[in-house]
Amino acid sequence: MLRFTDLVRGSETVREIKQKYPETASVFESFGLRESCFDCSIEMAARKVGASLEDLLVEVNKAIYRVRGLIAA
Repeated sequence: MLRFTDLVRGSETVREIKQKYPETASVFESFGLRESCFDCSIEMAARKVGASLEDLLVEVNKAIYRVRGLIAA
């Protein structure tokens, strides 16, 4: 079951999420996030590359939950 408390949040670092959920690597790359942003919070990293935090979080969470079969591919 997918719970709101299980969703990735903007305060977590890119590195934490990539280590915990390797399937998110391609999402971060597609938003232009490079290694220099990995120790930043997702919120700060999105700001650095001019991306929408909301869009980034939606795509990161979709990647995680798609792999776990909790949402359709």
